[in-house]
Amino acid sequence: MRVKKKDIFFQTLENMAEAVVQAADYFAEKVSNFNDVEAFAKEMKAFENQCDNYTHTIIIELNKTFITPIERDDIMNLTTTLDDVLDGLEATASRFYMYNLGEPDEHIVKFAEILRNSAYEIQKAIRLLSQKKLLAIREHTIRLNDLENQGDELLRIAIKELFVKVTDPIELIKKKEIYERLETTTDACEHVANMLESIIMRNS
Repeated sequence: MRVKKKDIFFQTLENMAEAVVQAADYFAEKVSNFNDVEAFAKEMKAFENQCDNYTHTIIIELNKTFITPIERDDIMNLTTTLDDVLDGLEATASRFYMYNLGEPDEHIVKFAEILRNSAYEIQKAIRLLSQKKLLAIREHTIRLNDLENQGDELLRIAIKELFVKVTDPIELIKKKEIYERLETTTDACEHVANMLESIIMRNS
């Protein structure tokens, strides 16, 4: 019996979600045990390039496909939000290298874990979208919202502690930007959740 080929849009979105998971896993693993920050930044750039290629595939397919499984705008917006998550991870990793950051502190490690958990929730939701199990996606969007709230709270704690403990203004600026970029990446994960909620509303 021939297995039905998966729709190119859903397949590519699943591939993007898988790239986000791999990147977030790698990011979380490396920031808890730094040894070669240059290699870390290069590997994160490779994940970002991979995601860019998937985005390019989606654009090409949208330009040549008349009937799509969900609204064209929904596909493009979801693609963009997924790409934003990987962009955020890569931008943070590149700054570890550019700023010659030493050992990551506990706040960076906690942010990395929030982002890893968010990536897995995104992947589960995208798989459900491929199966058109729309209402089941909501469990994961709720979880993503909760994780983003955790990121907000962690940013407040991290910056308050930063201004108490760090006296070197250059070090303070570097760390503050890293924290804010990590929190912005948790926002990007929530934007994926919001986009999925919009798709649920329009299609269920």
